[in-house]
Amino acid sequence: MTVTVAPVAMLLVDPSRRIVHANLAARKMLGEGRRIEGQGFDDLLARAPEAVREAFERGGDGMFTVGDDDSEDIYHLARRMFRLNGRQHELVLLRQLTAELRRQEVQTWKKVIRVISHELNNSLAPIASLAHSGAELLRRGQLERLPTALATIEDRARHLEGFIRDYARFAKLPSPRKEPVEWSRFLDQLRSQVDFVYEGVNLGDTSRDGVARFDAAQLEQCLLNLLKNAHECGSPPDEVRLVLRRAPDAWRIDVLDRGSGMNESVLSNALLPFYSTKRHGTGLGLALAREIAEAHGGRIALLNREGGGLCVSLVLPD
Repeated sequence: MTVTVAPVAMLLVDPSRRIVHANLAARKMLGEGRRIEGQGFDDLLARAPEAVREAFERGGDGMFTVGDDDSEDIYHLARRMFRLNGRQHELVLLRQLTAELRRQEVQTWKKVIRVISHELNNSLAPIASLAHSGAELLRRGQLERLPTALATIEDRARHLEGFIRDYARFAKLPSPRKEPVEWSRFLDQLRSQVDFVYEGVNLGDTSRDGVARFDAAQLEQCLLNLLKNAHECGSPPDEVRLVLRRAPDAWRIDVLDRGSGMNESVLSNALLPFYSTKRHGTGLGLALAREIAEAHGGRIALLNREGGGLCVSLVLPD
C-alpha cells in the first residue's frame, strides 16, 4: 500500500522579518502559488486566515484548524530559530495533517470497536453463565448459594451500565443551549471545583465585555477537563492558569500549564476520540472539549509553550 505524505511548507525569515526562501508548498499555501520571497512575513500573515494568524501569535509549536465543518484542514506548526551567516533567522514549517489524521481516526474507531466488544464480552459472558447457574441452583433447591450468584450478576451489570454511560455521554452531546452568562459567576463556579490562577478581562465588568453567550454546563465540563489535565501533567499548581481575552466578535480562553508538554506524536493525536497516554484514561477529555468548542461554532488548538508546558486555546464566537 502506498501512503501519500502531504508536502511540508517551509519558509525562511530573516531578522528584518522578510521571507528569504519559500518552497513550492509554502507558495501554494500562503501565496496562491506565486513567489513570496522578499515579502514581509507579517504582511503575509495579515492576509492569511485568522486561525493561521492566531497560531503564530501564540508562539511555539502546535496544531490548528482552518475552514469549517464541511471543509476543514488540520495543520501542525513548527518554528525554530538559528544563526545563518552570523544573523538570527527563523525557520517555519507548516505540515497539513488532515489526511493523516483521517486515517488515524479510522484506526482509532476500529480500536474503539475492539475495546467495546471486549468489555461487553467480559461482562455478558459471566452474566449468562451465572444466570444459568442460578437457574440450576433454584431447580435443585440450593437457595443458600443463590444470593451470591445474583449479587455477582448485579455487580457486572452495573459495571457495564457505567461503561456504556461514559461513552454514550460523548456520542450524544446535545446541541448547546446558548444563554447570556456572566463570566465572574461562571468562573467562580469553575474555581469551586478546580484550582487555577485567573488572568484576563476584568471580571467585575458586567457590561457587554463581562457577559458572553454559551451553554454554561457544556463549557464548564470542557474547562474542567482541560484544567484537570493541566494539574495532572506535572505542572506546579500555581502555574495552572486560565486566561480570558476579548477578541473581535469572539472570546478566547487559554488554559496554560508548565508540565512536560506533548511530543509531536501525542500532539498530532491528542484531539482524537479515545486516544490517551494515561494508563486508565478514557481518551475523551480533549475530544469532548473539541466537540463542545466546535458545537458552539468555535475551535480548539494545542500548542507547546516556550519554556515548557502546554497551551490549550479555545475560541468561541459571540
